[in-house]
Parts: sequence; structure tokens; C-alpha cells
Amino acid sequence: MKQFTSYWQAAGFGLTTLAGTILHFLYDWTGNSILIAPFSGINESTWEHMKLLCWPLFLFALIQSLFYKEYTHFWCVKLLGILTGLLLIPTLFYTYNGIFGSSPDWINIVIFYVSAAAVFLLEWWLLKKDAVFCKWPWLAFAVICLIGVFFVVFTFAPPQIPLFRDPITGTYGLQS
Repeated sequence: MKQFTSYWQAAGFGLTTLAGTILHFLYDWTGNSILIAPFSGINESTWEHMKLLCWPLFLFALIQSLFYKEYTHFWCVKLLGILTGLLLIPTLFYTYNGIFGSSPDWINIVIFYVSAAAVFLLEWWLLKKDAVFCKWPWLAFAVICLIGVFFVVFTFAPPQIPLFRDPITGTYGLQS
């Protein structure tokens, strides 16, 4: 499977960015469906943009795991990738805004794509080099699932901190 890692990661990047782009609009397209809300962007907060990356990464990891069964460190690599992407989005967004005061929409889109690319490049390198020792892959998978739980819970009950605040409406979560 190692020889196909580049193809898997390229496909993952394409599918993740396509799905993330669709998820950005899906909540509005479905008439603000409460069933779609935990998985799609419900407002323009940084947290919601992190959600647009998390769910496609998780779904792609589930599919990819069916073909990477011989890699005991697979879920640890995926956890590192997901955490990298989820940390890059707010880091790049708040750094850019801190320097320039605001960011146009195209910069936010670039941040999403750069974060997704970083995830798949990191995972490609880690998978190719067998660079991760993973003693408890089940724990890595459980942490990824816990991250998903946080995205669901904070859709309905977000903390009242700037990460969760919609910069357009000033509201949090489904209040938008």
C-alpha cells in the first residue's frame, strides 16, 4: 500500500476540499436543517470553518483505513493530521487578521486549502516514512471521535469566546 500513498493523499485532498466547500453552504441549502447543522458550517465563525475540515478528514480516514489495515500506526497519523489542520485554521486566520486587521473572503478560502494541503502532506510523509510509533491506535481513534463530539456539542452550545463568534452577526452557534 505504501506505493499508493501519494495517490491516496492526493485523492483525500481533493475530496476533503470539495466536501468542505459543499459543507460550507449545505446548512443554508437545506433550509437550516437541524440534522445537517452538526456537520456543516452554520455561521462564519472560525470554529465552523474548522468543522468544514474536520468532518471530511474523518470520513476520508474511515474509508482509507479499510485499505491501510496493515499499518498499526494509521490512526495516530490521522490524529496528527487532523490536529494539524484544526490548529492551522485559527492560527493562520488570527495571525493574518492580527497583522492586517481583517481578511477578505478569498484569504479565508486560501487558509482552508492550505490547511488541508498541510494535513495531507504531513500524513503522506508520516505514512511513507513510518515515522510514527503508535502504541495505542484505538486511543488515537477515540480522540478523533471525541473531537467529532465536540463539534456536535459546540454547534448547539458553543462557549461564548471569540473562536465561536460569528463576525458578521456577533452571535454564537445556532443563534445565527
